[in-house]
Amino acid sequence: MIQFYFLSIICNALAGYALITDSEAKSSIFDGIRSYVLDETFRLVLGVLTMVVGFFKILSVIRGDIPVIGDLLPAITGLSAGFSLLFEFYKTRSTVIDEQVEKIESFLATNRKWVGYAALVSAGAHFLFPTVLFF
Repeated sequence: MIQFYFLSIICNALAGYALITDSEAKSSIFDGIRSYVLDETFRLVLGVLTMVVGFFKILSVIRGDIPVIGDLLPAITGLSAGFSLLFEFYKTRSTVIDEQVEKIESFLATNRKWVGYAALVSAGAHFLFPTVLFF
């Protein structure tokens, strides 16, 4: 469906920007957008939407594209960016200390920006090359 194609581009781009944005960054022309992506509620909703769109992106097929494999990279980056945003929200609200949670947190803390850049690249490539395999 073309709707999930569009949502995949928008959600991946916003989630990628949300993951690479720091609250201590210098002022720029993106200050208005940065204030939204740093809001906890916005990040929660964006994480849920990005994961849902990433899941349905695996299931939906654009006409002329290969099922599942055609949009695999944008779907996987959407799922991972959404999971990163949801896990950050979970960590701010949770008081549970677990070994598995600490391992996931250390992995996501070191790779958060890389997931964000991958989501931005995936969104850009998905927008520019709509029928190319894996994008």
